[in-house]
Amino acid sequence: MPAQGKSRSGDEAGAPNGAPGSQTLARGLAALQLVAGSRTGLTAQQVADEIGVHRTIAYRLLATLSQFRLVAKGEDGRYRPAAALAVLGASFDNNVRQLSLPTLRALADETGCTVSLLVAEGDQQVAIAVIAPSNVYYQLAFHEGSRYPLERGAAGIALLASMPPRPGERDLVPLTRERGWVITHGEIEPNTYGLAVPVRRQPPSPPTCINLISHREDVVLAGRDAVVTAANELSAILS
Repeated sequence: MPAQGKSRSGDEAGAPNGAPGSQTLARGLAALQLVAGSRTGLTAQQVADEIGVHRTIAYRLLATLSQFRLVAKGEDGRYRPAAALAVLGASFDNNVRQLSLPTLRALADETGCTVSLLVAEGDQQVAIAVIAPSNVYYQLAFHEGSRYPLERGAAGIALLASMPPRPGERDLVPLTRERGWVITHGEIEPNTYGLAVPVRRQPPSPPTCINLISHREDVVLAGRDAVVTAANELSAILS
């Protein structure tokens, strides 16, 4: 994900105080996330500014990442993602993202809406693939890697519906278990409708769902059957 907000010190970025090894690792991972989320690449100074360290420290971090082929320095002096990241990405959940992309692309173009694949991770929902339609001039979109609480939005409800019942869950959760889909309005983004359908998978695979978003309720309702069909298709592909 692209970096947001102001630069942070190493400790603020999540490295424990008094643990130099952990701090170095945290800074290195922060640098890797920054480079991976940049469309045009980043200079060492930009990385240093973002993670709140001196440029010489950023150079050392980037040099180590380069040795492991996770980033590569271009002729323009900017660092960009390198090939080893593809190997790491493919290892996540048995390459679930790549296996899902053709179905998600077809669904986005069929409905004219942005669609995404999300998984539950702890008490959060995480977008691991986001596909905008290629045949419209305007669409909603958000970043892959975006995280939100499980209790919010259609996707979170669909993911909770894929889990065993728990005390105090929202009425929408058992309803989603029963009918297989859920629509919410304005829970993640104001004036935005979300439609989510669970993707049935066997443990230990994490709870998974397809989510469609639009400003128009009629578009969401019209796309419901297509999302259900796509979720069934992915259930078969990922089983």
